Amino acid sequence: MDKAITTALLIIAGVVCMIFVFNSVYPMINRSSQAMTSMAEQVDERMKSRINIVHAANTANRTSVYLWIKNVGTQRILAIEESDLFFGQETDFERIAYEGDAGTNYPRWSFDFENDTQWMTSATIKVTIEYESDPGAGTYFAKFIIPNGIYDEYYFSM
Repeated sequence: MDKAITTALLIIAGVVCMIFVFNSVYPMINRSSQAMTSMAEQVDERMKSRINIVHAANTANRTSVYLWIKNVGTQRILAIEESDLFFGQETDFERIAYEGDAGTNYPRWSFDFENDTQWMTSATIKVTIEYESDPGAGTYFAKFIIPNGIYDEYYFSM
């Protein structure tokens, strides 16, 4: 009879330990798989996103600079206003604020769709960088970074 009671207690203890281990390990495995899925989606998005600055020009009074940027990836680019733009002479560039964030301050940038209503594959946006006065002549550097970190750089003279 002693052996039967001992065996029953050991079985109950084993079941309780298994439940404890399951309740401890399963949530970690579940979170880990969700993290892996999230990372895979981010990597997939980055692999499908590509941009190319195809041309730059300035206005006659040299207070506005235009950049034409093409979506050469296979995915639509969202939240363009959350992109970062670095611009200026190649040895003295700065981050330019988007017009919604800059308010009335200069320099600032805005964008318009050239050949679509969204930044789909093969669509181009025209980025306008506005200065209060002529920024000067020289070699200029432009770097446009979309929200997921993909970027393109461009050098030109004006």
